[in-house]
Amino acid sequence: MKQVLWEPSDYHYNSSNIAKYISFVNKTYNQSFKNYDTLYDWSISNIEDFWESVALFCKIKFSKKYSSIMIKGDSFIDYSWFDGAKLNFAENLLQYRDDKIAIEYFCENKIKGSITYSELFDKVKCCAIYLKSLGVKEGDVIAGFMPNIPETVIAMLASSSIGATWSSCSPDFGINGVLDRFTQIKPKILFVADGYFYKGKKIELSKKIDEIKSKLSTLKKTITVSVINSNNIKDCVYWDEMNLGIESFEFEQLPFLHPLYIMYSSGTTGKPKSIVHSSGGTLLQHLKELVIHTDLKRSDKIFYFTTCGWMMWNWLISSLSVGATIVLYDGNPFYPYNDSLLKITDSIGVSVFGTSAKYISALEQNNLKP
Repeated sequence: MKQVLWEPSDYHYNSSNIAKYISFVNKTYNQSFKNYDTLYDWSISNIEDFWESVALFCKIKFSKKYSSIMIKGDSFIDYSWFDGAKLNFAENLLQYRDDKIAIEYFCENKIKGSITYSELFDKVKCCAIYLKSLGVKEGDVIAGFMPNIPETVIAMLASSSIGATWSSCSPDFGINGVLDRFTQIKPKILFVADGYFYKGKKIELSKKIDEIKSKLSTLKKTITVSVINSNNIKDCVYWDEMNLGIESFEFEQLPFLHPLYIMYSSGTTGKPKSIVHSSGGTLLQHLKELVIHTDLKRSDKIFYFTTCGWMMWNWLISSLSVGATIVLYDGNPFYPYNDSLLKITDSIGVSVFGTSAKYISALEQNNLKP
């Protein structure tokens, strides 16, 4: 191919996050890197210095400093990272508490709104206090059968703020698909929505939820978010009933390897396999990708077309740690018009747009050119 499709500008060489990171590494670790290739070689030959540099450059908040970066084990899975460190994942994502917009959200053309960083912190605090009142503690599992709405983000952050482990499936999953996942992890609390919108229609979830709840013997409480206002979910607490007023609240300080998320293999060979992701490892890896590779800044507005059942939802939410605005979209991206999602992202000034190959292929098939 003779045509050059893209090449770095002066900005990328001088002012991007990766340019600043290279300068930081050169100064902090007495190096003299001038390009990506030399940086990459250093990152894989000096593993401990590299991962420490990411933590320092991205300003991860530790309440207790690590005594070592890496302790080798018999196999890679037995390695111990940032031994002795204490931190809280949610606290790192909620370090900004001002009036900047944290979340903009859209459910097709039916619902839209925004939440500031200050409002987000207050909502997470309220949810966390309620979960603690139910007896949720460090090590418990909380599950979400939820659409891609702000309450899902809030529930996840509240869970991680008190040391619980979060796992979620999107409501378009079949009942067996949900049970194949949730029966393995034995959740104590289940967050659900009464329904969601798809192609302009209200999809009611009460029957699905009743069956799922009946098969989860470990459940102590179900908390329901009203999206379509059906009010048909039995034996639950509704989201708006969680308000317990103002109480003191502190983030639980946890080891670097504390379980944060349970995600799953695709299930193409038998039942889906549970995959545990640690608090520190997730935060460190996501910040590396978001800050250094994606060049995400606080002034950005980042979107990823995903449901809560795909790992890219987790990746998108970590953008809060940078102070950027995250954009949530739930529903069909081609409703009510083929370019509906494109119009929304254009109208609100999205600066980072993430999506799947399937969506791009659908745009191509419909001859839509952003």
